[in-house]
Amino acid sequence: MRCPFCHNADSRVIDSREAEEGATTRRRRSCPACGRRFTTVEEAVLAVVKRSGVSEPFNRSKVVAGVRRACQGRPVDEDQLQVLAQQVEDAIRATGAAEVPAHEVGLAILRPLRELDEVAYLRFASVYRSFTSLADFEKEIAELKARQAGGAPPVSLSPDSVGSGSPVP
Repeated sequence: MRCPFCHNADSRVIDSREAEEGATTRRRRSCPACGRRFTTVEEAVLAVVKRSGVSEPFNRSKVVAGVRRACQGRPVDEDQLQVLAQQVEDAIRATGAAEVPAHEVGLAILRPLRELDEVAYLRFASVYRSFTSLADFEKEIAELKARQAGGAPPVSLSPDSVGSGSPVP
């Protein structure tokens, strides 16, 4: 790590602490050349790989924007959208991968969105999973009803069930 004062290419770590519930690491450093101390904050970058092969940093605001469209006209407030986006980011980071395919972000959105609002879930799923007929909607609604009745088989969110349509986020 380069010293911000004298630009020496070397520095020594004096202390390390996790911050923001482990999402970042704060390090107190000392420069052996000038003797000054400084703090660095390190955060693991999570990248999303799009179908085109382009990799870009994960952007929580894109998740919120996509889900907001699905929730339009529904009783879902901004705080709930932010919580959902945090759940999605936490689920993706929990995989431990530095890069995740975009379709996995969509899959990570579906489960908490289903719990938040079923109508918004159907809207999002219809675009994300490329529903092509009324039968696709009927099947999804039947699965939602079965879940409400209790003990239903989980909704199939495997990559095989994901259509080739463009994900909303």
